[in-house]
Amino acid sequence: MADIEAPLNYVREHRDDHQNELIEVLSIPSVSTLAEHKPDIEKCANWIADQLRRLNLDTVEIKPTGGHPIVYGEWLQAGADKPTVLVYGHYDVQPADPFDEWDSPPFAPEIRDDYIYARGASDMKGQIFAQIKAAEAMANHGGLPFNIKYLIEGEEEIGSENLEAFIDNNIDLLKCDFVLNTDAGIYSKEQPGITYSLRGLAYFEVEVRGPSKDLHSGRFGGTVRNPIHVLSDLINGMHDDNGKVTLPGFYDKVREVPAEERASIAALPYNDDEWKQMSASKALHGEDRFSTLEQIGIRPCLDVNGIWGGFQGEGAKTVLPAVATCKLSTRLVAHQVHTDIPAMLNAYMEANVPEGIDWEVRDLGGGPAASMDINSKWMKAAEDALRESYDKDTLFSPEGGSIPVVGMMQEKLGVDSIMLGFSLPDDGIHGPNERQYMPNFFIGIETYIRYMDKVGNTN
Repeated sequence: MADIEAPLNYVREHRDDHQNELIEVLSIPSVSTLAEHKPDIEKCANWIADQLRRLNLDTVEIKPTGGHPIVYGEWLQAGADKPTVLVYGHYDVQPADPFDEWDSPPFAPEIRDDYIYARGASDMKGQIFAQIKAAEAMANHGGLPFNIKYLIEGEEEIGSENLEAFIDNNIDLLKCDFVLNTDAGIYSKEQPGITYSLRGLAYFEVEVRGPSKDLHSGRFGGTVRNPIHVLSDLINGMHDDNGKVTLPGFYDKVREVPAEERASIAALPYNDDEWKQMSASKALHGEDRFSTLEQIGIRPCLDVNGIWGGFQGEGAKTVLPAVATCKLSTRLVAHQVHTDIPAMLNAYMEANVPEGIDWEVRDLGGGPAASMDINSKWMKAAEDALRESYDKDTLFSPEGGSIPVVGMMQEKLGVDSIMLGFSLPDDGIHGPNERQYMPNFFIGIETYIRYMDKVGNTN
């Protein structure tokens, strides 16, 4: 681009407009997991499509899937000598309950102390909207510097249920040099960072059944097995005394992390007290021999996400329940295969469920881990853009969360993703009072402009 200052000046002059538009999209309760919000999902998809049309793309379409629609757009006029970038994001959000723990209504965005509070502010309407605003500024002030495609889905928060089929059916449509994934964050308000790896996910529901009906705990207690006791024992046995997962074969494909990578992780800024504050916890716990940052970045884990059974109403009911159920997830590191985990969990159950108890493991899906090349020219461009915006070197770090689409696109499209977004670790995503730091939202728009300019001029 001849003059990058033109789009930068444009976004600086229109901050109020961009803030008002952000408030508008955050007001749409596009909760993908709840059927009653289907009209809101469709409204949000149309809102995003209207934003893309401002870029004067060749094509903007709302593409149906077996569930919620995908917003797709493309502009391929930069020429064959320019790279093609696929921008990924999602417009759906998590449910907002418990509502009484929000300080302001989750879908009535409110700005307090430089933060905007709303469901989806950080995860991730704020991130994809910032990129669209950057592209709009460039498209209207000198032109887009490369070929661009958009894939913005409405099912990320429910496991991207229909995305794999969409990618399989549109390999040629989605062909690109790399993916710009805006579902990402930086290290702190002043410290830019890029995630270079993501853990995979395998998610399950486990049910154990004892008697064929609930029983009187006085008459039958102590004479038959209580499914809640059994499930509790099974869950407890899924970790040993050193914090390691005991599913057979769970660590067989976990690689030994090179010393230099562990050293780079150890050099990242970290404080136990800050971590306890962010996690709202009084103490830290984890696998022996690994630091907290290593545990979330380069080690797998297993967690129970919910458990229920028996009487849960007000007051007392002396019942011995017939059924106990839990949901659990495993986070997986590079080389572990998420489709291997169901057999491991079933083998554990087969070996440990006591006589007289029936059980079932229901596989609720998952996705692969992903690791990106931190030395690629696309990554270098992101590092340089962040340095110009923050006047600090970029920190590269592994991430404990899972974004299955990253590994999916590596497998199916053969390309890496550049994780460039501006959420913060304490934004409270998925919880009450989710927020986005507005100064970083505006810096994010400018960084995307700088990044796009650098990618367009990369040989």
